[in-house]
Amino acid sequence: MARFSTPLRRTLAVSAAVVIGMSGFGAGALPATASPVSAPAEKSLPKANGEDKVKIGSVQSGEAYDQFIVTYKASATQTGKSSRAKAWGKAAKAAGVTVKEMRAMATGSFVVKADKKLKGNGAKEFMADIAQSGLVESVEPDAIMKISMTPNDTRYGEQWHYSGTNGMRLPSAWDIATGEGSIVAVLDTGITSHSDLNANIVSGYDFVSSSASARDGNGRDANPQDEGDWYAAGECGGSYSGNSSWHGTHVAGTVAAVTNNSSGVAGVAPDAKIQPVRVLAKCGGSLSDIADAIIWASGGAVPGIANNPTPADTINMSLGGGGACGTTYQAAINAAVSRGTSVVVAAGNESQNASNSRPANCENVITVAASNPSGAPSYYTNYGSAVDVTAPGGDTRYAGQGVLSTINTGTTTPSSQGYAFYQGTSMATPHVAGMVALMKSADPGMSPASVETALKQGTRAMPGGCSIGCGAGLVDAAKIMNALDGRNPTPTPEPSGNLLKNAGFENGADYWTANRADTFESGSAARSGSGLAGLNGWGNSNTYTLDQKVAIPADATNAQLEFYLHVLTNETTAYSQYDKLTVQVLDGYGTYNVGTWSNLDAGSSYELQAVDLNNFRGKTVTLRFKGVEDSSQATLFRIDDASVDAS
Repeated sequence: MARFSTPLRRTLAVSAAVVIGMSGFGAGALPATASPVSAPAEKSLPKANGEDKVKIGSVQSGEAYDQFIVTYKASATQTGKSSRAKAWGKAAKAAGVTVKEMRAMATGSFVVKADKKLKGNGAKEFMADIAQSGLVESVEPDAIMKISMTPNDTRYGEQWHYSGTNGMRLPSAWDIATGEGSIVAVLDTGITSHSDLNANIVSGYDFVSSSASARDGNGRDANPQDEGDWYAAGECGGSYSGNSSWHGTHVAGTVAAVTNNSSGVAGVAPDAKIQPVRVLAKCGGSLSDIADAIIWASGGAVPGIANNPTPADTINMSLGGGGACGTTYQAAINAAVSRGTSVVVAAGNESQNASNSRPANCENVITVAASNPSGAPSYYTNYGSAVDVTAPGGDTRYAGQGVLSTINTGTTTPSSQGYAFYQGTSMATPHVAGMVALMKSADPGMSPASVETALKQGTRAMPGGCSIGCGAGLVDAAKIMNALDGRNPTPTPEPSGNLLKNAGFENGADYWTANRADTFESGSAARSGSGLAGLNGWGNSNTYTLDQKVAIPADATNAQLEFYLHVLTNETTAYSQYDKLTVQVLDGYGTYNVGTWSNLDAGSSYELQAVDLNNFRGKTVTLRFKGVEDSSQATLFRIDDASVDAS
């Protein structure tokens, strides 16, 4: 269920010309008890003489334009460039830009270009001024179109981990990149033939040196075929037996299954290539084989083996064991990273601190924990300070809640192709490796360090909460790719001397703690930039809290919290405060209410609010915005551009 009145979030990839949802609000069904909040009407531009005959194109929320397509009336078209310039001369002056005509189009229109981009109302006013010239028939932005992809794979709807409420938000990321040009080496059990994989496979290698474990009769070779890792009772140090897992095939499908082929499943990076590197077989794999494979996959030399003709820019290792990282692992990883290859590894499935598991505890890796469909840490995942980010790993205790991907159906040796739900940090890791492929497809020059930074900055708070250590949070593909694509508007600088961090919410949950993940929003509803906080707005009984700790200097002459508040409500009363926003200060001894607003403060825009904090000078306190909504009629409290000044 989507919270009512949040800014538009694309839950399905749409073209630049299509927006689905309620006007002024977000996509999704409204709670049964809530009625739509009416958005304040925008001020309309003055109507020009004859403007009713001029077609003016639409401006997309958050987009900026420096090129426009102008269709002139016949009289202006025939008289030359100088006459056509009269159409946009005054408009350019009013907008503070310099404009030049670029070229004629086959349609008879002309492309004109400004020396800087115009956004929102600026673009609208520029086009309206052109329309007022009386010389044009139409004017519209020369908008940039992106691919629009909603996979038609028959089982895509079961892949909650991509587009579900607590998934990776992949669909809109595919509008920016699909992994083309990127190669992900999957160091695992090898690969089996599968129609949902074969087109995306490049040549790999079998590094399993033990012919008995490899079951191929010859140890290391150039064929990474998975011969099956089944074992009989007592063979692998236990009293039980096990069927073949086809683990590498499953991991590979998550990274880059062939997508939009009207069959099976989709991959995270559907146009990336998978390089299968076999390092695991019966009873696992040796450290020496894995270390050589890391070197080879990243383009390094391994004695006795031909160099990799297609080095990978990303390595996925959904494997692990106990103990400290060790010299061998670390040397191989460092070598790969020095060549520009990102190394993505599983945190482990022992429900313990990931610092006890390798290679999760190695340096220069991206360590991935697992989440379940509720957006909380999976019950089995390792955790702690070694974890960098979290991605969907699933929970197969419940039907349909594992991670769906490609497998082979044989119990021992390869048989026919199939699909299955698996769970584990092994399943979470290829989500991130595929994400890295998308990033490197968009920006091939990204270093492993910049990839890790962008991943961490592109997370969102764990929707189900995490108290055990989930790294920076749940990887958000849309947030990451929009940032790489430059779609995020430049944030308004925080006021000089502001004691709050991320006070405009441009970086989502950074420095803030909230009890509800949907508190952090982005879109045109923000007062400045694209980030804001939205509390309540459901039309039923609920409580939101939004906290940040701040140290208020003892020698401050005046300490004050300021923030901008926009209240929208469905409440019709002119007298009763049914839904309230309270600013509280918690100093460790008590909780103090220092300001209250309600549905009675509803208005058409943001209003500056101020709260006196002088009584808390010399203390480190928690500032809390607390929104409480009653059992009917929605009220949404939007907060942006907060500051604590202690001058």
